[in-house]
Amino acid sequence: MSTEQSATKLMPTYRRLPVNFSKGDGVWLYDSKGNKFLDGISGISVCNLGHCHPKVTAAIQKQAGELMHTSNLYNIDLQSQLAQELTSITGMDNCFFSNSGAEANEAAIKLARLYGNQKGIETPSIIVMEGAFHGRTMATLSASSGRKIQAGFEPLVKGFVRAPFNDLEAIRTIAKNNPNIVAIFLEPVQGEGGINVPDADYLPGLREICDEQEWLLMLDEVQSGNGRTGKFFAHQHTSIKPDVLTTAKGLGNGMPIAVCLAAGPAAHIFQPGHHGSTYGGNPLACAAGLAVVNTLFDDNIIDHAAMIGELILNELAENFHGADYIKDIRGKGLMIGIELKDPCGPLVNLALAKGLLINVTSDNVIRLLPPLIITKEEANQLVDLLTKLIKAYVGDDRKKPRKQ
Repeated sequence: MSTEQSATKLMPTYRRLPVNFSKGDGVWLYDSKGNKFLDGISGISVCNLGHCHPKVTAAIQKQAGELMHTSNLYNIDLQSQLAQELTSITGMDNCFFSNSGAEANEAAIKLARLYGNQKGIETPSIIVMEGAFHGRTMATLSASSGRKIQAGFEPLVKGFVRAPFNDLEAIRTIAKNNPNIVAIFLEPVQGEGGINVPDADYLPGLREICDEQEWLLMLDEVQSGNGRTGKFFAHQHTSIKPDVLTTAKGLGNGMPIAVCLAAGPAAHIFQPGHHGSTYGGNPLACAAGLAVVNTLFDDNIIDHAAMIGELILNELAENFHGADYIKDIRGKGLMIGIELKDPCGPLVNLALAKGLLINVTSDNVIRLLPPLIITKEEANQLVDLLTKLIKAYVGDDRKKPRKQ
């Protein structure tokens, strides 16, 4: 049976691009015909160490030959080791392992609900943000923003109060008028919402409000974690510590693994029977996670990502200086958005035809999430190719000005 025929047996939940990849190496992917593609999206911020990183590959191969799964009915040494690493990095107290970002976020939502009920609040509510994306399970879908992903799935899960992103006064107003709030849940840098980076005082301001109100501050770092923004977690660009922290994607570099970390009172909410996962934190996934964490630090990759991210942002700013069709260029580390004034979805296929993988989110924001190991030369290649593609798309044939 051909690939095209077998693909028709899949539920059409994705508008898949017309390419089949058969091999990966670092920042490069190769299709079944041998064509080479520069990966500017990393499987949506999953393959942060690039494709087939030798240290991660070796860890998976070794563990697959020893023990893959036992279930959480028993102690798992590798799970305990990874928990120790992650709590040491974050200052959090403990964690719960699952398989995906949506599952980690479900755990966070359940923590907040149980926290509220234990305080005697019968209908606990969580503040979430406009432009947010937390997953596609029913609770995380309800916490996310936009009718585009919610339409048709009513009734949605209740208990979420929406606020504008990067607006502390809106949060203070909600605090005055809603006695049922128990937590704030947000991405410190919004990914699907268009690579939205808040003001420097925003997260500290939220921390202060949560302390005043005895709310939980819960951060979704599924996409922004694991070195993506030039720190292990994006919130570490500030001095705050959340009460609940979730991550997934880049933690396994392609191996499904996710974690919900908790600190302070939030670390003591779940008790036996409150939550669980059959596969979560199994030996194979944790072996991959440990290899990722150790490699990020041992090879100084996080600092490298910060440096390359600044290089890309500077080059893009120079290349599009004065371009009236560009609304904004922004980002943290290698989490970068180029916002055009008009929709630019066709650029995804145009880039694919030129051997570059990009993503467009919020209709008009080109999202770049290249592997953190990308070199200066590869970064320059990405910027040059993307610049030409954007200028051709909008009909800008102006020559790049010479440096004085």
